[in-house]
Amino acid sequence: MMDIKVAYGEKVKAIRKSQNVSQEKLAELAELDRTYISDIENGKRNVSIETVFKIAKALDKPMVSFFEF
Repeated sequence: MMDIKVAYGEKVKAIRKSQNVSQEKLAELAELDRTYISDIENGKRNVSIETVFKIAKALDKPMVSFFEF
């Protein structure tokens, strides 16, 4: 069974890197802590729908794109 936290984190990282955005910049744009972004990308956080929205908005992507595995 797929670990959704890991899959989501990997997707955030891939999209962030494809846009040449650092974790620090993403954290700033999403109004989140940089260590929180790191934890998300490493599958260590169970993020809320609000956090998913903040990250999607910060990276200018539709929320659904983060769940296309």
